[in-house]
Amino acid sequence: MEEREKLLSPFAAKSGNSSRDREEEPDRIRTEFQRDRDRILHSKSFRRLKHKTQVFIAPAGDHYVTRLTHTLEVAQIARTISRALNLNEDLAEAIALGHDLGHTPFGHVGEYELGKLHPGGFRHAEQSLRIVEKLEKDGAGLNLTTEVRQGILHHSKPRGDFLAAHLPDGLSLEGQICRISDAVAYLNHDLMDAFRAGIITWVDVPDVVAEVLGTSHSQRVNTMVSDVVESSWAAAGEERADPGGAPRVAMSERICNAVMTMREFMFQRVYLPEDQGPEGRTAREIIGILYQHYAENSDALPPSSLEDGWQVVDYVAGMSDLYAIREAERTRPGLARQFANGSVGYLP
Repeated sequence: MEEREKLLSPFAAKSGNSSRDREEEPDRIRTEFQRDRDRILHSKSFRRLKHKTQVFIAPAGDHYVTRLTHTLEVAQIARTISRALNLNEDLAEAIALGHDLGHTPFGHVGEYELGKLHPGGFRHAEQSLRIVEKLEKDGAGLNLTTEVRQGILHHSKPRGDFLAAHLPDGLSLEGQICRISDAVAYLNHDLMDAFRAGIITWVDVPDVVAEVLGTSHSQRVNTMVSDVVESSWAAAGEERADPGGAPRVAMSERICNAVMTMREFMFQRVYLPEDQGPEGRTAREIIGILYQHYAENSDALPPSSLEDGWQVVDYVAGMSDLYAIREAERTRPGLARQFANGSVGYLP
């Protein structure tokens, strides 16, 4: 398999050149990036994603996106782009599967609240890296390759045109693919969830979204992915727009402008209103209750957490939505019932 990787683009990351903090014997049938993918897939943190919020907090409807289904969509998109550009599909998949392991319960609402409460702040990308390096496997970490850890750490994007922003030094093309695949996935499935929840209708959406990107979920995803491939063809190694510079994963100006318009619309009409609504306020209250409770009662933390060097922020961030609600309910009975007032239908 490592020999086959020599047929990839000269700009692709090669597993034979990868490194780990702790050296290991090579696997007989899997490359190093495939081993990383499997370690993430079988981790406890990955399993907990099934009950973690994407945007809508603990929805009762079965068709709302969760942090797990989002992760799987990102991995699928990243693999498609990587394969089309003759880059390392296994590396892109491993990064995608691990990129959101550090997300808190209640999505970005939980992240912002923990960031205010914890003296060192909180960023889910850094927590994802901490999980794979320090917390998984009873404190031993997963010992992932440098390339996978780098992609996990740098997947987050600023508000606005993140494609125009400066990229972290040395970020692989596969890591760049995961950054953009993350946005392609969440913009499209979050839009559909917002329709499902009745928060917005097509009348509210900027015209450029339908005119340029498409009127259906599949059309928009296909438009974005196809444009990324066409705009990043230099990464495949078959032609170079700038022979003296490194290729970069990008979008055309027309598609990029439409995507950024869609992204800003989602911030203004979906993401921020959800954070500030009644469910968001209750979620922030739950995070505050849990953080204060465990900070004042360290003996309430699981013994294994103390032995493994966990902090309060690690334990609270690692909770699923439902577990966080149950734990807060034990501290303040009746709190969880506040979710019943949500428009989507929330679990008690």
